[in-house]
Order: sequence, then C-alpha cells, then structure tokens
Amino acid sequence: MNARLVAAAMAAALPLPLLAQTQQIRPPIALYWLSIETAGGMGMDIPAGMGGFMPPGMQGGKRMRLELGSSQQASGEARAEHAIPPGLALGQKLPLLSPRLERKPVREHEEEPEFQQPKGRMLIYWGCGESVRAGQPVTIDFAKLSSQEAARAFRSHAISRARGPSPGRNRSYGIWPNQEDSRPVPAAASLRGDHLVAGNYSPEIRFSVDERYDFMDAVAFEPVRKTAGGAFAVKWKAVPTATGYFATAMGQGEDRNDMVTWSSSEVQEMGQMLMDYIAPAEVERLIREKVVLPPQTTECSVPAGIFKNEGAVFNFIAYGNELNLVHPPRPKDPKQTWEQEWAVKLRLKSTAMTMLAERESGARRSRPSAQQRGADPGAAPAPQADTPPAQADKPQAPNPADAVQEGVKALRGILRF
Repeated sequence: MNARLVAAAMAAALPLPLLAQTQQIRPPIALYWLSIETAGGMGMDIPAGMGGFMPPGMQGGKRMRLELGSSQQASGEARAEHAIPPGLALGQKLPLLSPRLERKPVREHEEEPEFQQPKGRMLIYWGCGESVRAGQPVTIDFAKLSSQEAARAFRSHAISRARGPSPGRNRSYGIWPNQEDSRPVPAAASLRGDHLVAGNYSPEIRFSVDERYDFMDAVAFEPVRKTAGGAFAVKWKAVPTATGYFATAMGQGEDRNDMVTWSSSEVQEMGQMLMDYIAPAEVERLIREKVVLPPQTTECSVPAGIFKNEGAVFNFIAYGNELNLVHPPRPKDPKQTWEQEWAVKLRLKSTAMTMLAERESGARRSRPSAQQRGADPGAAPAPQADTPPAQADKPQAPNPADAVQEGVKALRGILRF
C-alpha cells in the first residue's frame, strides 16, 4: 500500500486532541480543599446533655475540614488564614495552622504483639427488598480465612479519587479545625459568598460559593418500621442536591461472634469505601453499575432475617455536588504552557445513622417482663416504680433519651468501642 495512504489512514483513526501538540501543564503551587458535611447523627433529636455520651459519628451537625497544601516553603513560621463570608457565623477569619508533629519515643526492645487468629464469622448481604436473594449470604469464617477468600468476601468497586493536601505530600500544610480553633460550625451556617485564602507559603486564593455548593440538607428519616414480612422499611426525605445515595448496615448474627453486614447495592459490595466523598462523575458510574441508588430513590428495605438481634446500625450517605476551580484558566493556545497557580476543590456530603429494631426508631422499648428477667414465672409482673399500677401495662410515650442510650449500648456491643 502507498505510504501516504497508510499515514492518512492512521491519522484518521486517531482522536483530534492527539493530532494537536500536547499542551504542557504545570501543576498548581497550592491546593485548597473544603470538605463539607451535614451530619444527621442518629436520625432523631438528641436530648439536651446526651451529646457528650455519643461517639462523634452519632452526633449531628454541620462540619468543615479546610486544608491548604503548597509546594512552596513558608518564609519564616508557616501561617495562613481563610477570610470567610458573614454567613458562616465564625468571625471574619479562620486560622489554617500547621499540625504539630510529635515524635514517639524510640524503644530499644519493643515486643511485637502476639498474633491471635480472629474468631467468629462475617455474613455479607446486599440489595434492597423484602427477602434475602439467592446466593446470599457470603460467609467468611475468620479462623479459615485465606487471601483468596478475603478477596472474594471483601469485594468493593474501585473508586477514582483525587489526592488532596497532606503534610506528607506538600512542603507546607495548614488545616482547620486545629489545636487553637476547633469551634463547632453553627447550625445556620452558610458557605455562600466570597472567600479569600492567604498566607506566606501560598498564592492568594480568591473564589465565590453560590447556593449549589452550600451545605446540603440534613438526611431526614421516617420512623423505621418492620413490614409484615419481617423486613425493615427505611424511608427518607429526598435531599434536593443529592447526586445519589448509599447505605450499609451492621449488626450481630445468632452467634455473638458473628458479624453481619448489608449494603443497598444491587451487586455484592462491602460498601465501607463508599461511605465518603465521591465525585459526581463517579457517582453516575456507580449508579449505572447498580451500586449506588439514584437520587430519585426515597426508600429501601433491609431484607427480613438478616439481623437476628436488635441494635443493628443503619449508616446512610447522600453524595453531593463538587466545585472545582483552577487559576488561571486554561490557555486556548495548546502551545502555551498552562502554569497553574492554585486549585480549589469543595466537596459535599450529607450523612445519617439510625437503628434497625423491632420497634419504630426513636420509640421506647417496653421493659422486660418478670419471666424475661428470670424471675418466678408465676409471679405477677411488678409495675414500674414511677408509674401508677393501673397504667403499668400501658405503652409509654416515646422517650428520645432512652432510645439514644439503647443505640449507644448496642453500637458499643457491635463495634467494641
């Protein structure tokens, strides 16, 4: 074949960008990440004074993590700050402080902890619906766990994630909250408005945030109920700016050494790697692969018979939008080098937890009868001390404090914290 024809055919087969001169790109001097979460906590109102007894993941509220990383060395002691809009209600500026690195003392003869083979099993389920699907559960016996079985059991879909600022990757690094300022974000806080980040190791970063990238709405569950078939029906109010949803649940099996996990995915998926920020493009892919629930979804049933004991924890995430900015903009001329000064990433999520139990979430569990407490079966059940005898057997009004305490005890038993 004529050499010119071959060259022409190859050129026609190549994408146009590859035919043009590849543009040189110099990565940004500074990266600024804003990780913005709306945490729904346990999906119920927390009584006054109870928040201190709950682990951080069970407490609700708005949260921010601000991270500035730079390839430049600070001129003198590293310092940077973020001038914030009035709507955040945290003053005029937030300090971005470099973490204090504390070196652990070196022990000459540090003994290696003795390895102990874990006991018990893990039972893995997935999929929304009334009944457990064929082929489930995947059961892993920890005493017989091999690398092949582990790969089969702990199957998880690969997620493309950008690498954010960190002390190990950047020459200079600052973060908020920090050792000097760890104030909670006010409930009515808003990100909308103009932002300015400045310091002695970073170019000046100016950007604006509109309502599309403000704090997401909190996840609001309806009371969890058990269906006639024994499944747990979980419903939630749609989060307006959500790009998709995902849920996991964890509890105990019939044996106290058995750990049971479930995810809302239509295909086998452990799901722990998905309970974090995920870019919208990745969420769209996971929806197509039937791993993530579409944003129109407002309910999912955990199949009957999975959790044998009360106290299973239902963990939920609504993925949000993501704002990505680079300065200066990309030159239109491909021959001109794109020398980036800074890049900003603002990512969003809304999370919540609730309990899967025989009763409706948030309702008070009735006290055990005398027979359940191990007393004489023939003895009459004793009324509660603070309840008149005529009302002793009547159901009591829901008590949020009791529900929270029960949830904390159950979670401690499951996760051993």
